[in-house]
Amino acid sequence: MARFFKKMAQKAGLPPGTLVHIGPSRDEKVKITIIDYDEAHCREEVMASAAECLPFKDEPTVTWVNVDGIHQLDLLEDIGKCFNLHPLVLEGIANTDQRPKTEDFGEYLFIILKMLTYDADTGDVNTEHVGLVLGPNYVLSFQENGGDVFDTVRDRIRIPESRIRKMGADYLAYALIDAVVDNYFVILEQIGETVGSLEEDLVANPKPETLHQIHDLKQEMIILRKSVWPLREVVNGLIRGDSKLVRESTGIFLKDVYDHTIQVIDGVETYRDVLAGMLDLYLSTVSNKMNEVIKVLTIIATLFIPLTFVAGIYGMNFQYMPELGWRWGYPAIWLVIVGIIVLMLTYFRRKKWL
Repeated sequence: MARFFKKMAQKAGLPPGTLVHIGPSRDEKVKITIIDYDEAHCREEVMASAAECLPFKDEPTVTWVNVDGIHQLDLLEDIGKCFNLHPLVLEGIANTDQRPKTEDFGEYLFIILKMLTYDADTGDVNTEHVGLVLGPNYVLSFQENGGDVFDTVRDRIRIPESRIRKMGADYLAYALIDAVVDNYFVILEQIGETVGSLEEDLVANPKPETLHQIHDLKQEMIILRKSVWPLREVVNGLIRGDSKLVRESTGIFLKDVYDHTIQVIDGVETYRDVLAGMLDLYLSTVSNKMNEVIKVLTIIATLFIPLTFVAGIYGMNFQYMPELGWRWGYPAIWLVIVGIIVLMLTYFRRKKWL
């Protein structure tokens, strides 16, 4: 359960907007990178401090400021001062337990996303907190960890004749959101392969380990659901919102992202149903195997009931009991026992119990 709910007790009683990092503690150095571009030129730089980002705020070009690491709170405060960010925005960036959402602050839009990666070795879906700030001519992206799914966006920016070089900051924000959503399809495909192989093992030879794998996959689907369902509201809010920062031409592309989000949600719900069915199949298979064992033991016990009766009768050894002195008594009893077994097996087969 610790993967689903992070510790929030350290924020209890603090004023709204107080910066507290909620999430795993990290020692890595925060990295700030800037890509400044327009249709004619593109410039990439690594900044040593937040103050170096300030000159790009009022440039007519589009500026993408990417911050790898949100655990250094003083740096977040410096960036917030440079771009006049509300304290609640900085609080939302530092709190990795925030659900995906969008908020309109007039001069800029604040968006929270969940970037997912799949660990094929452990079968875990890892969640990374991402905050986006869309301004008139800039986009700020804050990532919890280093490494992301934005490399395709960077490659498109480096191509002079690409569409993204001709569009504004709102299109850049769309491209980042689209990259996050498209990566959800990759996660679903990888989970689908795991579910397929697990289903084959379940039909062939279900084991207790299979039940644990099904349970783990159900937990991963919970993580996916928590990340995707609110994202639908985020994209829909950007499409239907009244913000002047999102142009009508970009809204068309956001509608495509909305459709992709719906597809991901359908995929998540489908796999949840499949896993629920696999759990029922596992329990049914185990129950059927147990029934087969009980059936065999019941037949054996039923066969021995009349044999025990016969053996009990001739094991009493009374003085005047008939057949005690008969020469062929012993082989005759064996004939009776074998005959009873044959008759009972024949009866069981006719009843289709065997």
